[in-house]
Amino acid sequence: MPTNLRLLARGSWAESQRFSEILRKETVGGILLLVSAGAALVWANSPWSAAYRTVSEFTVGPGSLHLDLSVSAWAADGLLAIFFFVVGLELKREFVAGDLRDPRRAALPIAAAVGGMIVPAAIYLAINAGHPENLDGWAVPIATDIAFALAVLAVLSTHLPTALRTFLLTLAVVDDLLAITVIAVFFTEDLSPGPLALALIPIGLFGLAVQRGIHHWWLLLPLAVAAWALVHASGVHATVAGVVLGFTVPVLGRFGHPTAELFEHTLRPLSAGFAVPVFAFFAAGVTVGGWTGLGDALLHPITDGVIAGLVIGKPAGVWLTAFLLAKFTHASLDDELAWRDVLGVALLAGIGFTVSLLIGELAFGHGTTAGDDVKIGVLVGSVLAGVLASVVLLSRNAAYRRIEAIEAADSDRDGVPDIYQARPD
Repeated sequence: MPTNLRLLARGSWAESQRFSEILRKETVGGILLLVSAGAALVWANSPWSAAYRTVSEFTVGPGSLHLDLSVSAWAADGLLAIFFFVVGLELKREFVAGDLRDPRRAALPIAAAVGGMIVPAAIYLAINAGHPENLDGWAVPIATDIAFALAVLAVLSTHLPTALRTFLLTLAVVDDLLAITVIAVFFTEDLSPGPLALALIPIGLFGLAVQRGIHHWWLLLPLAVAAWALVHASGVHATVAGVVLGFTVPVLGRFGHPTAELFEHTLRPLSAGFAVPVFAFFAAGVTVGGWTGLGDALLHPITDGVIAGLVIGKPAGVWLTAFLLAKFTHASLDDELAWRDVLGVALLAGIGFTVSLLIGELAFGHGTTAGDDVKIGVLVGSVLAGVLASVVLLSRNAAYRRIEAIEAADSDRDGVPDIYQARPD
């Protein structure tokens, strides 16, 4: 049946340019992430592993405010709030002014993200069905680490087409929204309504200030810290405060200034270049115990569930959802793409690191045996997913080069490629 509906068609030129800038920054952050995780693994499995644990568990902060947290907890609860603030900015930007405001363009990444959450969670639960004490880890394999995935692409030097890169990034954005929802709903214990209600005051003042065009750090930073501390005291994971604060920032502020983009431009380097790598350094350091210890860990159901969820469940959920969406809507892929390309991106979506490690700590605690199994599962599963994605994408690299050449050469007098204009959706 003929149709004009296209899946993974190129977005607007402005959006593609903005995505390209974000992808470059995330790629650098992803490489720093890999270096930090590698350093943590080496230290945690060296003769000086006790020193790593001492630093990680060192407690600092005012006990009177219940903020006497370990260094690793500060990294997870504090620094990741910066990361989630940037996520909140990106989410609002995409759904208010980005390509995702178009329901036709939003349908594929949203559906794929939902499928990429349901299938890995189901696989994890199936593997751990006989171990009820392990079921809290069902959400570990649902998240995609876009920085890690882009670092893999950077190492490969693959010429992935713009449409696929955009799909990967928007999929990860929606994926983050689902992960945030899961964290807020399923990993909130002993909720204290009082601090949560009080948190609305600094959040409201922060939103009022940015809506009025007041961007002074000496005002916004104390309000953000107060909101974070009150959300932390309420029992809701403190990183949720970062997302909510990000949502309060207008996409276009007073006099038409791109406020959300300005905040994102300022804070993304801090998030990708410092906050996330530091978290990875303290979250990824698991003492494996040599090849014997690794072999034993790979026999544990938690480890197997996480690996299977990331390597099999995540790609299957993303790819099958996209394929079924095409069948039910009688849509077709963009002319230059094949379903093997979608499989390559779906495998990249199986690289779950930052949020997966965070959910593992929330589910099983820091430094527990189950928590270590989660770390091993996330590390092994992410590496396997990255290797499989590399095989698929490199096999198509020649085709990607041709597409890239067309994108570079096909431009009009204004410098905007014709392929971004008057193209059927």
